[in-house]
This record gives sequence, C-alpha cells and structure tokens, in this order.
Amino acid sequence: MNQPSRTPFGTTRSGEPVELLTLDNGTISCEILTFGATLRTLTVPDQEGRPVDVVLGYDHLSDYETRDGYLGAVVGRYANRIAKGQFSLNGKTYSLAVNNGPNHLHGGIVGYSYRVWTVEELTPQKAVLTLESPDGEEGYPGALSLRVTYALEDRALSLHYEALAHGDTVCNLTNHSYFNLAGQGSGPVLDQTLSLSASRYTPANETSIPYGTLEPVEGTPMDFHTPTPIGARIEDDFEQLKLGHGYDHNYVVDGPVGTLRPAARAFSSKTGIGMEAETTLPGMQLYTANFLPEGCPGKGGASYGPRHAFCLETQFFPDSPNQPAFPSTVLRAGDRYDHTTRFVFYTE
Repeated sequence: MNQPSRTPFGTTRSGEPVELLTLDNGTISCEILTFGATLRTLTVPDQEGRPVDVVLGYDHLSDYETRDGYLGAVVGRYANRIAKGQFSLNGKTYSLAVNNGPNHLHGGIVGYSYRVWTVEELTPQKAVLTLESPDGEEGYPGALSLRVTYALEDRALSLHYEALAHGDTVCNLTNHSYFNLAGQGSGPVLDQTLSLSASRYTPANETSIPYGTLEPVEGTPMDFHTPTPIGARIEDDFEQLKLGHGYDHNYVVDGPVGTLRPAARAFSSKTGIGMEAETTLPGMQLYTANFLPEGCPGKGGASYGPRHAFCLETQFFPDSPNQPAFPSTVLRAGDRYDHTTRFVFYTE
C-alpha cells in the first residue's frame, strides 16, 4: 500500500500555499487539494483492471481560482441557491452576494470552494481537512468550525461533513465532483446509464429556485427509477428540462433522512465501471454539466464541454431557508451538522 503524500500545488493569488494530498488503498486512489477541499482525481479500476480517473479537474491552481463550475470542490456555507440572496433568521433578514443571475449560489463570491483548508490528519487512506468560517463571512450569521473527512474504504470513497455552529446560522454542504465513468476527457456521458432512488423532485423556475412543491417523477422525463441512459430524454419537450437546459434538479432521496441509504447508481458500458451513491442527506442535485464551457481545458490536455460529466450533489434542498415546507437547514448555537456520502465502485 502506498503512503500518503503532501506536495505543493502552487500559491493562490493572495499568497497562500496550496497542497496536493494523495490517498491510495491499493485498489482506488484519489488526490485532494487543500484549496476548496477539492477532489482533483479519483482513480478506479475498469473491467480489465486498468486505472481510470473518473472525475473532471484541472492541472493548474489558477484554473480552480478563476474558472466557474466548482469542479470537485466542497461548497458552502450554503450549497446550491438562495433566492435573491436573502433569508430571514430569528426575525432578521440577511443579505448575501447575488452571484448567479438574481440568486446566491454555493456560498457566494468567496465560498468554501475558494478557501484554503488546513490538514488536520493524513493517513494512507484518510485525509481530514478543517476550516474556520467567521461570523459574517459572505453575509452569513454565526461562526462555523468545519471538518471534512475523505476516506478510502475498499472500493469506496466516503465523505464525512461536520460543522459546529458557534451562533445561529444555516448550513448546507456538498461536494461538486463531475463524474464521467468512461474516464475524464472521454466526451459526453449521454450513453451512461443512471438510476435514482428518488420518487419525487423539486420543480424549479427559470432561475432554478424551487416552487416549494415536491412532485412525483413517475410519468415524466425526470423518472430514473430504472437504469436509463442520461441522454435518453434530456432533449424532451418538457418544461423543467427546457428551463434547466438539461438536468439541473434536486431530487428527494427516498428513505429516512440521517440514515445512509441508496441515492443513485450509474454505469458506463465503455469501461464496465459502475458507481453507487449513498447519503444521509435529504436531497441530491442531478446536474448534467449543461453550462460547462465548450473547449474547457481539463487535466492532461483533455478538453471538456457541456454534458461531459454528471454531478450527484447530495444536499439539503435549494432555497430551504425561504421554504418552510422543506427540511430545515438552521443550526442553532452548539448544534452540529453531521452527514455522510459514499461513492462505491464496481465493475461488470
């Protein structure tokens, strides 16, 4: 088994050094950047035993700093969108950056995806990164102490998110990895099959803010109960697909929140690589990289474009602070946010 390594990965524009952490359990391996607690590579064996990197990423720190997309990053304090950059807590209205049309997205201008995290622990199969988020950062009330643990478990990668609230606040964390089970840089994922353990989703308006309803997927192109090619219905004449330019929707994961349970299953016939996603969180955003720029430079000379990957962003629902019917994202002072997502790989 290889030992973990810590190597320099450049310096941010503000002068902070960034490290590249490597984990390897002899079956799968990954690289994690301290910038954004970002998953840069995730290498798993294909059906012939050959290593395949199944997540998109960049070769240079400057790309992570300047390009949109949040490739592989941990995003927060609030992942996904908050309508009009405003929410109320304890009778007070808080204003956040409006950085996605009329809305607030993924924590704002300098969310956690653009912060340099501290390495608390590093072993051959585990990396623990921490971050202190002060009261008032990006407009959010209350300080948070955060910890994210990446762990390799046989053929799985586990992400454990923890946060301790030092004042009343809202919190919603996710990892924004872009998966391509045929290998990063291999082109569109429209022929890869997907099934979701989700009977309902949250329809959204033209700026991707949910209406506040939970609608059944049955009988619509949103239904992935059985394995279906991602591209099979992505161009259907269906309002939600037109508004999102493809899939960019929050699904309600079946089963009890707080219990690690199946959320998704994906497969590529080109490599024989399959992936199962499990989560304790209530929702998951399926995003088919609709807005990834054509010709975006990726790792090792790869060129990315729209629908060259899919994201499974396990999360609380978008705009929950403004949607009383959705599961609450409020953390009171002294409360702990504690959730886990696992990606389990197999071949067939």
